[in-house]
Amino acid sequence: MTDLESLQERALQICEMYDELNVRTQGRAWTREDLMLGFVGDVGDLAKQVMAAEGRRELPGGREALAHELADCLWSVLVLARRYDFDLAAEFTRTMAGLEQHVTARLNALPAAG
Repeated sequence: MTDLESLQERALQICEMYDELNVRTQGRAWTREDLMLGFVGDVGDLAKQVMAAEGRRELPGGREALAHELADCLWSVLVLARRYDFDLAAEFTRTMAGLEQHVTARLNALPAAG
């Protein structure tokens, strides 16, 4: 199993390569806002691949294309977390604990399924 920190370090290596490429071709590296806009584009591409996987549209690539878009989105999240100086593992753990509490409270307020 690969840990989140290792994935984030790899994502940042690729981001540094993109920074160099963008400086050479566009005169500047991407800002945090540029990264976010790229992420929005990736989420749109992911949505199209999910629609294709569910038979709602036809696109080439199949599961491989869907996996690629999921990885693109993860790359963006990992890079944005570092660029905004968040410990993503800690934030994920904290957020999941809060969601668990919230859902548990809602479930406990409902009659048992039967």
